[in-house]
Amino acid sequence: MKMDLNSIMNNSAIVVVDELYDFIDGSMACHGAEECVKNSAELLKKTEGRHPIIFVCDHHPANHSSFTDQGGPWPPHCVQGTRGGEIADELQPYVKEELVFYKGTEPSQEQYSGFEGRNDAGKTLDEALKELEIKEIILIGIATEYCVRNTAEDLIKAGYRVFVKEDCLACVEPEDHKKAIAEMKAKGISFI
Repeated sequence: MKMDLNSIMNNSAIVVVDELYDFIDGSMACHGAEECVKNSAELLKKTEGRHPIIFVCDHHPANHSSFTDQGGPWPPHCVQGTRGGEIADELQPYVKEELVFYKGTEPSQEQYSGFEGRNDAGKTLDEALKELEIKEIILIGIATEYCVRNTAEDLIKAGYRVFVKEDCLACVEPEDHKKAIAEMKAKGISFI
């Protein structure tokens, strides 16, 4: 059964994962990314003021271990100080710096989950959610089978209720996207 956005309680936050230019039209452009950003912007506009809006962002140094030229699996992406690492323009009006959490900032650490990110004050996502008294998360972003999935699973493990908005997702591979959704549902993550 699909849940309706209006039935989600008031103590919820929207978490936006990696809606960054390298995943939209850059070195790792994902399937459905432009539609994801368009739908995400509509969602944020419709719900503005009702929920805190939190951004989770890949924020890699140029020598990050996940990059192919360092022996990793991915092309360089979301490098600090580049357009590829910037949040999409359509979402910029909703960005509050204290609610932006950066992951993958250490050259030797691969971090898919937003739970591993920190804001500029050094706070983790979990610490910020607890301060805001958040119990439920509406999760959107890129890519379903990597950072969205890892973030959703860590949130569930930490005791949050998680609702993924299916029309606000983009993926690396469509088949892996479908498989990841089925596996997330099996772990108690809801889709709306």
